[in-house]
Amino acid sequence: MVQVREMKEKDLAQVMIVEHASFPVPWTEETFRNEVNGENPYAHYYVIEDQGEVFGYCGVWLIIDEAHVTNIAIHPDHRGKKYGEQLFRYSFEQVIEMGAIQLSLEVRVSNMAAQHLYRKFGLVPGGIRKNYYTDNGEDALVMWVGLK
Repeated sequence: MVQVREMKEKDLAQVMIVEHASFPVPWTEETFRNEVNGENPYAHYYVIEDQGEVFGYCGVWLIIDEAHVTNIAIHPDHRGKKYGEQLFRYSFEQVIEMGAIQLSLEVRVSNMAAQHLYRKFGLVPGGIRKNYYTDNGEDALVMWVGLK
């Protein structure tokens, strides 16, 4: 049964498989470890799993009342099945419960599938970060939504 839950340090090996399959410049395991072990008091990370297999994750920083999605990924083998939407919805609901009044993120200007997903949750374009992505210099579209 597919479920979404808080990410634990024991999930990192599987999270790294998703990370390397999803991004040309992956985060390191140490970076994720620092996010989930309490070193970053703003970090909240969630995984989506099926029978113990983690196949996606989402990270959000909540600073006072502003939430910022740091990253979200679903392993390529599991894409196209609405799991990204399920994971994003859970993360979205968690930050609202924690008192967030707005949420923002950056997404590649070419990633229309992700932009479509974010629009389902009311996010709208707010600007462009030029040459944001280090692998190819692609611009990022900043998207945001008010939550109250």
